Amino acid sequence: MQLEVGTVLEGRVTGITKFGAFVSLPGGKSGLVHISEVANSYVSDVHEYLSEGQNVKVKVIAFTPEGKINLSIKKAVEPPPAPPRRESRPAPRRDSAPRSPLSGEVYETTGNVSFENKLKQFMQESDSKMSGSRMYDQQRRGTRRRK
Repeated sequence: MQLEVGTVLEGRVTGITKFGAFVSLPGGKSGLVHISEVANSYVSDVHEYLSEGQNVKVKVIAFTPEGKINLSIKKAVEPPPAPPRRESRPAPRRDSAPRSPLSGEVYETTGNVSFENKLKQFMQESDSKMSGSRMYDQQRRGTRRRK
């Protein structure tokens, strides 16, 4: 029997390790189901999901250059249904004017304000804050040098 990527087969678990489980396939071949391919949820211990001698449905997901077969249990079965999505409500409207996130200053909101005007106002506020910060740093440095 020729195996191809995407083929779903029935196999028997022959060994379990901390990184996955070895599965015996029809035709005398065997492959590895990596721990990340055992279940749709987080798997910390493969023994919680599989036991030796258990028959499992697996899907061939890859072949390595060395001839090893990579298998997946979670891709061989139907994924669980997604939880129902909650409907999001629109954010409540604010009656106050938008404020600058750093200074609490009110932005200009009259009429159609162009992007250039908004940018100009932002740059002015930013320059003002930066110059204040520089003066503070210079004062601190000056007092430290005098010691």
